[in-house]
Amino acid sequence: MIDVDERGVVEFTQALVRIPSTNDPARGRTERPAAALVEARMREWGWDPVVSEAAPGRANVVAVVEGGGGDGPTLMFEGHTDVVTEGDLSTWTVDPFGGEIRDGRLWGRGSADMKSGLAATLYATRALQLAGPFPGRIKVCALADEEGLMIGAHHFVASGLAAGVDGAIVAEPEAGEICAVAKGALRLRVDLTGKMAHGAMPQHGRNPVQAVGTLLVALRSLQQELQERHPAHEHLGEVYVTPTVVRAGSDEQVNVIPATASVFVDVRTVPGLEHKVVADRVAALAAASDGIEASVSVLVDRPPVDVPVTDPVVAALAAAHRTVTGEEPVYGGVPGSTDGTVLTHWGGIPSVVYGPGGKWIAHQADEYVEVAEIVRCTRVFAEAARRFLHRDF
Repeated sequence: MIDVDERGVVEFTQALVRIPSTNDPARGRTERPAAALVEARMREWGWDPVVSEAAPGRANVVAVVEGGGGDGPTLMFEGHTDVVTEGDLSTWTVDPFGGEIRDGRLWGRGSADMKSGLAATLYATRALQLAGPFPGRIKVCALADEEGLMIGAHHFVASGLAAGVDGAIVAEPEAGEICAVAKGALRLRVDLTGKMAHGAMPQHGRNPVQAVGTLLVALRSLQQELQERHPAHEHLGEVYVTPTVVRAGSDEQVNVIPATASVFVDVRTVPGLEHKVVADRVAALAAASDGIEASVSVLVDRPPVDVPVTDPVVAALAAAHRTVTGEEPVYGGVPGSTDGTVLTHWGGIPSVVYGPGGKWIAHQADEYVEVAEIVRCTRVFAEAARRFLHRDF
């Protein structure tokens, strides 16, 4: 088994957690300090990282580590440096940016999602490098803005850096599950336009609020229809069509029929369901109200990921999990979307998600990761890289 720096990877995770790398310009926060720490560690090891900004202060850090063992495939390790807000401090029992280790757990915002995973990818690559030559190369990537619009991953692909990558391991927290499938996310905005009028004389207006009610009922029926046509996925569950935001009128003028109203819809899809089909159906439902003009805008379009378990990057990871843990791998699915969605659909890279931390702990108060899990995942990553590059799976 490849020797890894257990103390180093844990301490580096602590250092990353202690950086409040939320996207919060009002408080002077971006990922840049976390990216700088990653860059510095890479340079300490003699790597030559390239830093580029997907947006001001939103830095991507990418290093290519050549194996020195001749021609071979390219493996990508990916993690993100941003974290969600800590929220209400009164809900925490620890300092969200303290990186405290207690009861065998490392606590703090981003400890699981996903600074421990990011640290594990760096230290796994370093361990393999120190173990001797290997064919091919590893591209180690710390990207920005996964928690937002994933501009870091999109910038990575648009910059041509995805070219030539044969497989990617995304180190999100999945509680030991190997997730080669991920749910799709389609977010729509429906704008309904009628005619403003006095509430006492509704006959002179066209009320978009009534159209909102009709649309909400229709969306529930659409969800049922899609669930019947696309049965629950083994790892991803059901298709969901969820209205999340409704806007219309003003509570200061309840005697006025508003001219416009908007409905925001969050659709979660499974493989086999095309997003354009859903968007077109929602547009048709919105246009069904007499006298009301409707338009639908696509805000986010992240198709489902469905990489076969026989793909080399998945097979290598499964073999590594089996070797390091002595247990058969458990396959699961990502309930949301990750940078892997962008890498696979826009970059053409087969991706698989696996990393330290509980599957449901992300974004909660008192977020934590088991210290032993950080070390175990670092070992799995190192072994997975060895097997993938040597085609030993």
